Amino acid sequence: MSILEGLLAPLTTLLDKIIPDPKARDAAKLELLRLQGAQELEAVKAQMSAILAEAASPDPWTSRARPSFLYVMYAIILWAIPMGLIAAAQPQMAKDIATGMNAYLGGIPEPLWTLFGTGYLGYTAARQWGKIRGSDR
Repeated sequence: MSILEGLLAPLTTLLDKIIPDPKARDAAKLELLRLQGAQELEAVKAQMSAILAEAASPDPWTSRARPSFLYVMYAIILWAIPMGLIAAAQPQMAKDIATGMNAYLGGIPEPLWTLFGTGYLGYTAARQWGKIRGSDR
């Protein structure tokens, strides 16, 4: 939450009390909303420029970091297929494996899952942006 976003509700309440003219009060509220929108737009621009700079980097470790992380997550998800086959042949073994995997995955900190989601969405947005600009195929 940005500082301006946290102050928006109290400021609009204060404007209601300070400015008696409804037109002037509404104009002041619109200006506050415009400032909030401009601040959020600048934050998104900064994030996108960082993502695009990393994707365009000639360093293979930097430019491939996000896709590699996604491939690891895909492999974890696709592990469900052999697990289904194991469950058909030896249900107790599949249950034991699933219990172990649940314990392992439950031990991964929440910020890492957030990082995965943010990286996934950021990479997707950067790829789409590049395709629109014509720099990515």
